[in-house]
Amino acid sequence: MYESKTEHANPADIPVVLLCGGMGTRLREASEKLPKPLVDIGGKPIVWHIMKTYSHYGFRRFILALGYKSELIRRYFLDYRQNVNDFTLQLGKVNEEPTWHGQTGAEDWEITFVETGLLTGTAARVKRVSHFIDTDTFMLTYGDGIGDVNLAEVLDTHRREGRLATVTGVHPTSRYGEMHVDGAQVTEFNEKPTLATGWVNGGFFAFDRLVIDKYIDDDVDMMLEKKPLQQIAADGELAVHHHEGFWMGMDTFRDWTELNGLWDKGQAPWRVWES
Repeated sequence: MYESKTEHANPADIPVVLLCGGMGTRLREASEKLPKPLVDIGGKPIVWHIMKTYSHYGFRRFILALGYKSELIRRYFLDYRQNVNDFTLQLGKVNEEPTWHGQTGAEDWEITFVETGLLTGTAARVKRVSHFIDTDTFMLTYGDGIGDVNLAEVLDTHRREGRLATVTGVHPTSRYGEMHVDGAQVTEFNEKPTLATGWVNGGFFAFDRLVIDKYIDDDVDMMLEKKPLQQIAADGELAVHHHEGFWMGMDTFRDWTELNGLWDKGQAPWRVWES
């Protein structure tokens, strides 16, 4: 097993790589003119929800691996304060600054924006941001999945297990309603239940930086989920953090509608932050 030199590093010092290059081709109704990470839930981009979750657990350094329509993601954060706040603007006054209503947008975040190519594979995107990863350990996640995952505990699991990589395992959600049947009678009906057995990749990772040099080459098409993770697992260097709570990927228009419904009803389990 590899011994990381940042075993006791504060989460605030550890970079979080967000894969933000996706097109959202199965989300056309919601994202026809947007990159997938900017598709909104409750009026805020899903990438914002992911970053707020990380921030709640002490992480503040983000590296955005950009691709499709990257200029829109850059612009969202360059105009961040006006995008997340109400404000009053006096158009008749020259050089008048807006009056901001509320303190939303005061996050203590460091965000590095990196162009990684339009059709680049997920592993290749990690390779292309690697020169900004200045610690022995880093976190990584996709820009289209959310959950009430305790990310500090993911990091703790990674340190405790002492392996090169840790993946968050989640229980998959059925795409179909489930019925319990007794003869000709339905005794219980559940809409899209979370399955009690089986684990899938929840997309929240902790890695030692050595993974990049050892398992990721310069192949522009390389997908993290294929050769690298498969080989890491075969080498006995992939640990799992078991998450029993809420998790959902935003892959389809139906997913987007469901997530927005949860947010609008005040029932969003992933909203672990206070404001």
